[in-house]
Amino acid sequence: MRNILTVAKKGKLAMDKWVVHRSVFLLFIGISLAFQNSVNPDGKHFDSLPTCQNNNNISSSSSSYMRERIVELANDPHTVDWMKKIRRQIHENPELAFEEFETSKLIRQQLDQMGISYRWPVARTGVVATLGSGSSPVVALRADMDALPIQEMAEWGHKSKVDGKMHACGHDAHSAMLLGAARILKQLQDTLQGTVVFIFQPAEEQGRGGREMIAEGVLDNVDAIFGLHTVHRYPTGVVAFRPGEFLAGCGSFRAKIIGKGGHAAIPQDSIDPILAASSAVISLQNIVSREIDPIDSQVVSVAMIHGGTAFNVIPEFATIEGTFRAFSRKSFDTLRERIKEVIESQAAVYRCSCEINFTGTEHPTIPPTVNDARIYEHVRRVSIDILGERKR
Repeated sequence: MRNILTVAKKGKLAMDKWVVHRSVFLLFIGISLAFQNSVNPDGKHFDSLPTCQNNNNISSSSSSYMRERIVELANDPHTVDWMKKIRRQIHENPELAFEEFETSKLIRQQLDQMGISYRWPVARTGVVATLGSGSSPVVALRADMDALPIQEMAEWGHKSKVDGKMHACGHDAHSAMLLGAARILKQLQDTLQGTVVFIFQPAEEQGRGGREMIAEGVLDNVDAIFGLHTVHRYPTGVVAFRPGEFLAGCGSFRAKIIGKGGHAAIPQDSIDPILAASSAVISLQNIVSREIDPIDSQVVSVAMIHGGTAFNVIPEFATIEGTFRAFSRKSFDTLRERIKEVIESQAAVYRCSCEINFTGTEHPTIPPTVNDARIYEHVRRVSIDILGERKR
């Protein structure tokens, strides 16, 4: 359950500006409504969606009216103040992965006040709300809830109140925006021709929350799922996305290279795992620089090396740990296999054995995000209609 959109923010305090909240959560609303109003009799989605005109208006008068109605509801001063308050409250009280108890409680309280039904707990602390007829099409909107183990250093009125924890990745804004979408869609529920599922996901930072939610059936019968993420590299109010491969898959590896310990003054009586580990680290860099097409962006990074307890003792073993990333599943799988081959081969060159683990529980493998081409075209049309199109 990774992201399919990137929504821009500019600067730390920009996250608190209403224009940002409005643009992104209006997309949530518009996408879900347009999706549900574009189902052909044969059950195929998107085929009947009207194209956007140069004046940024959808040709359908009903769609135009709905857009104006959404903007009107979103600009209601009570909604503006409410969303700011929710986001700030979540930001001040960050919780780490699978510890989002108070965040989940706040979300449930708001859903209760809206009169929207939900399931809880899902994946321990997650919340899944449902609005609409209960029939197809079923559109899921997803946001994450967890914070990071980071100390917030910036001084401002709504700084984290929890030492060593911070919403540094924008999940406070994501949750507030999804609640905002739920609030507006509740007021438009008579227009829903299908079902909207609101997914408040825990433990995104650990890469485990989405898997647990899927295992508990959250995506059963869902026709399409939409997510987004704030990012600083684009100006406020800009929406960036593309079809196909969008976010790289992320994997981790840990290799234990086993030799024979001994005194560093008589290395001939030892088998040095430090030397083998060092050679493996250098050789791993050749995969991307000498084996991969530069157009097919991939990364292999070794970020941790551990070995030995004394300056004059060759240790029994050494460990290296790192990450690898690629944009296609084929490249991802090939890269993983080459990492294994290189480490095993380098260990063997230096008479060592090795144990390689790619399935760490703390950093599970996350496959690449690949956006469906039809979904992309749908999102593009709705985005242009609601936010306009920037000419290059």
